[in-house]
Amino acid sequence: MAAQAKKVPLRKCTGCQQMKSKKEMLRILRTPEGSIVLDTTGRKNGRGAYVCYSADCFEKAVKNKGLERSLKCKVPEETYESLKKEIGSIEKR
Repeated sequence: MAAQAKKVPLRKCTGCQQMKSKKEMLRILRTPEGSIVLDTTGRKNGRGAYVCYSADCFEKAVKNKGLERSLKCKVPEETYESLKKEIGSIEKR
């Protein structure tokens, strides 16, 4: 008997629209309280949207309102700025 291959969860980037494995992407989360944060663990409760580990994909997601659609809420400009800073610091690592 052949061992069954383990299924890899795929998610679509809200910026570039490419399907990638969940581990290759950043999760942006709308918490039940309504705040929007970066979920580095990928396990927090709330509605999530996925973006590649690049500032370009984040910019595309902001421009085409992909994050707002995925999170099903209006995202304030200052939230975009704070997320951009966090993604920039992660990208430099």
